[in-house]
Amino acid sequence: MDPTDFFEDGTVTVSEETYTVVKAKQADPDAFATIQDGAETTVVAEEGTVDEANVVESEGGWKRLTFEMVLPFELVGFLAAVAGALADEDISIFALSAYSTDHVLVKEDDVPAATAKLEELGCVVA
Repeated sequence: MDPTDFFEDGTVTVSEETYTVVKAKQADPDAFATIQDGAETTVVAEEGTVDEANVVESEGGWKRLTFEMVLPFELVGFLAAVAGALADEDISIFALSAYSTDHVLVKEDDVPAATAKLEELGCVVA
């Protein structure tokens, strides 16, 4: 399976919401995403919704780009192709994967360049 096949006419949506990525003291059930491992808890939530008492460190100003396509587990290299293409444009990402969908967060100022690059790859950005 070639990851670039999924780019052709694959829809990518850009969130209207702006997000903050937080190193948190505990999980936030209302957040877009919470990632917990043995070392830390990371919360991705809409800006202005994070309880400041829960924040250890944070960085705001992120927009979510969602690849609105079902990505099978057998697919190898999809996120690597996205990350590489955006890295070529000096765009840093924060990547998140759901069961069958990938998301990347990019800084708000990088959205125009990121969407232009994804369109160049064949994606339809909405």
